[in-house]
Amino acid sequence: MNGKRTTLVGVAALLAVGTIACSNTEKPTPAVSGKASETPKASAAPTKYSITALDYRYGDPPPNATPGLNMINERFNIDYKVTYVPNTAYDEKINATFASGDIPDLLGFMSPDLKNRYSKFAKQGAFLALDDYIKDYPSLKLVPDFIWDSMRVNGKIYAIPQYSPKYQTVTVIRKDWLDALGLKVPTNYEELKQVAIAFTKQDPDKNGKADTYGVAIGQDINPNFNQGPYWDPDAWYHKDSEGNYIPGIVGAGRKEIVQMLADLYKEGAMTKDYAVLNWADTNKEFYSGKAGIFIGTPRGMSQAYMDGLLKIQPNAQFVSLAPFTDAYGNAGLQSGAGYNGFVVLNAKLAKEPDKLKRILELHDFGRTFYPAADQNEKNANFDWWSGKVGVGYNMENGLPVNAKNFASDGLAPSTYFVDNAAWAPKDTDVDYSLTYQTKQLIDLVKSIETMYKSAKLYANPINGLDSATDVAKGAELKKYVMNEQVKMIAGNRPISDWDKLVKEYMDKGGADIVKEYNANIKTKDPKALFK
Repeated sequence: MNGKRTTLVGVAALLAVGTIACSNTEKPTPAVSGKASETPKASAAPTKYSITALDYRYGDPPPNATPGLNMINERFNIDYKVTYVPNTAYDEKINATFASGDIPDLLGFMSPDLKNRYSKFAKQGAFLALDDYIKDYPSLKLVPDFIWDSMRVNGKIYAIPQYSPKYQTVTVIRKDWLDALGLKVPTNYEELKQVAIAFTKQDPDKNGKADTYGVAIGQDINPNFNQGPYWDPDAWYHKDSEGNYIPGIVGAGRKEIVQMLADLYKEGAMTKDYAVLNWADTNKEFYSGKAGIFIGTPRGMSQAYMDGLLKIQPNAQFVSLAPFTDAYGNAGLQSGAGYNGFVVLNAKLAKEPDKLKRILELHDFGRTFYPAADQNEKNANFDWWSGKVGVGYNMENGLPVNAKNFASDGLAPSTYFVDNAAWAPKDTDVDYSLTYQTKQLIDLVKSIETMYKSAKLYANPINGLDSATDVAKGAELKKYVMNEQVKMIAGNRPISDWDKLVKEYMDKGGADIVKEYNANIKTKDPKALFK
């Protein structure tokens, strides 16, 4: 799958929390659809515009003189100058760009920027208001109103969101290990804890060695293994004594998970050095066959990681967990925001309407969704987008597969669009299982997709809302609470201090965050937020 700036390599998520591991390899996007009868043609417009863009990439940026870039220039009659910066250096580049005052025509942002840089610079008049253009472009018309609303600053829309399904990660367990020990699939955290302990002490792979354990987990208590908004540290689901929503990281569900992890830590049933383990190494704990409990998601599983595990343990099988029923009697999962990153346009383009139209045509094309049946050379737009069959990709068993040098040699136009994440009309229109090769991974992804079709999804009530204190102090406060919870898991601070920790959060600025968000939350009943 051709994710905008990333290709996903190990199970993970954006979650600001970076749950999704990324690499440089890309696959043609599953993508209202480029019709097969349409033949790519160069723009008939007489004026050739110079268009500039700044964007980030995970891994090495693609080269800037390539067949894919030439194809874009020819088709759209433009001189397209796009600068890519590694994601780790993007903050510095963005700061320098705005300090210079030389802002490109298109600019990509990461999701966390929505509540700080984006809002700040939109209020200063740096970006073009897009409200009047949405109705004119197919991929923009597909964006739900609730997502557009989250892009508003003082009532105006200044950003185009990049598609991301509302799927998040779910807990995944080694089913072959469950079967070997005669254990059932857990339906609550106590059962999950007992499974983790059994995986540690009862030799589930039956090799006669004490070389397995339960939960693979890394720094920042990631994954968080939430089985619904009740336990999700990022969900505003619980309420305080005054009826105000509070952040999940200090909620009762989070306390339950911290207690479970503390119990597992004592038993040696979770990753021992988790507090300092990076995401790639956390993945290895599961995909090397050591740990039996991790996470999965339809979009972003690593075929390479799975191949490595199956080479070691070819009989490995997997099962995903359904949402747990919480203390309020609800069962569901928190919905993803429905976008992952966004793109803004320079406000000066309002004075160049013809150039602006060309830019929006370019951007809209990059977001085109091609159903599975159209992902082949018979669809001229898809074929062009993917660099032409036999060059940028090949058809293997009826599926498009990128050439090995697809990204490194810039063979396809898709690599160079600031937003190349196709906007699907519905999340269920994309069959992510088709992007994988091994039966075990295909079956796992299909099971997660099936579960999501019937699961109730909780809409976080703070989505689209602002809190000045959260912008100023939120990240620091969350880090403080996380570090204290790490101490609790390791036994260096008693969990009986939980109420003290909540007070510390509130006293350090959390109370203002709670007050500011609740002032604008319209739906007061959490049950009404399940859809």
